[in-house]
Amino acid sequence: MSRAMTGKKRMTRIQTIALGYFLVLLLGTVLLMMPFSSRTGAATDFLTALFTATSATCVTGLVVVDTFTHWSTVGQMVILMMIQIGGLGFMTMGVLFFMFLKRKISLSTRGLLQESMNTSQVGGIVKLAKNVLIGTAIIEAAGAVLLSFRFIPDFGLGKGLYYSVFHSISAFCNAGFDLMGGYSGEYSSLTSYKSDILVNLVIGALIIVGGIGFSVWTDVRIHKGNWKKYTLHSKLAISCSVCLLTGGMVLFYLFEKDNLMAGMGVKDTILTSFFSSVTARTAGYNTIDTGALSSSSKLLTMLLMFIGGSPGSTAGGVKTVTLMVLLVYVWSNLRGERGCNIYNRRLEEDSIRKASIVLIISLIMAAAAALTISYLQPLPMEDILFEVFSAIGTVGMSTGVTRELTVGSRIVIILLMYCGRIGSMSFALSFMERKKVAPVQQPFEKVMIG
Repeated sequence: MSRAMTGKKRMTRIQTIALGYFLVLLLGTVLLMMPFSSRTGAATDFLTALFTATSATCVTGLVVVDTFTHWSTVGQMVILMMIQIGGLGFMTMGVLFFMFLKRKISLSTRGLLQESMNTSQVGGIVKLAKNVLIGTAIIEAAGAVLLSFRFIPDFGLGKGLYYSVFHSISAFCNAGFDLMGGYSGEYSSLTSYKSDILVNLVIGALIIVGGIGFSVWTDVRIHKGNWKKYTLHSKLAISCSVCLLTGGMVLFYLFEKDNLMAGMGVKDTILTSFFSSVTARTAGYNTIDTGALSSSSKLLTMLLMFIGGSPGSTAGGVKTVTLMVLLVYVWSNLRGERGCNIYNRRLEEDSIRKASIVLIISLIMAAAAALTISYLQPLPMEDILFEVFSAIGTVGMSTGVTRELTVGSRIVIILLMYCGRIGSMSFALSFMERKKVAPVQQPFEKVMIG
């Protein structure tokens, strides 16, 4: 019996993924509302629990209550589990579940996994997911071991190990949640470790590795340092990430050398510039007061937050490859070239179309959210824009206004974080039914541009 006759419509892959993330954050919300999740033993209100669960599942890091002082150890573990699920994707975690049960993964599940991990082929997707799970475990364990050399002396054996594991997972998943509220003050993030080489480099490395993309891992593992054998995707992701990292470091230094970096030594200046550039790429940690940044640095941070990490990674944003595709497209057209070529390869039209859609939809959502929040409450537009780009890029950095947001504004930020995690284009497509396009086109007419 046909689908038309039964009147039933199957959910698309995008709709299934969107629903999956929604169910995860909804379950997290319920758990965080329970009295055992708060440090005081009192139930947490729905909106606070929802905001925190969304931020954790969408690996953002924006918080309305301090993670350490408000949530109990159980609550923190709930947050950590949501970070891990949100960072790897719930479908990837589903592969782990199937592996434990020793069940065969169906073709439809493989398709969902492909969409969730943002890869181009279904073939080998299960193997990729398994490699991602194994690689994640190794990297997070290595990060925890390295961080333990600092946190165990500071907090003792048990607490130091717990802090090491928590921050390693949070950093790798680009979440930005921290437990420093009881050590250096509420909402202080990693400011007390501004001068610590070990913490800065380990957290920074975890953020970079988590945000570079799972498919890039495969290229690096197989081809090692042979750049010529890398796929075009890997070349674009790596080259853009390096440019953003180094460019961000230089610009942060120039913008802050007479402000927050005034009086710093060479070591602290380099560490601060490095970490500020890395964390703005969807991580959410900070070693200096974000609210005290100069206007130039805030604008730079917004741009980096909006771009984000690479496709198929734990990071958010419109993605590095999207930026590279659009830049190549503009440059090729300005030069009057036939086709968009880079690294001796031509970009397909569908990639350019998707990149344009992602950019425009993300900008529209950011603008609509900023206008809505500015209407709902009188906050400085600079702070509103910073909060909006932080949410849609799933970054988690804030100038400090998150806790001042009204109910309506918090709902707007929740929606932005959710859209940012599943992808702006995916979110828009989840509400639309894809119809077969008839092979007929309307007559064209020229319009004036520019």
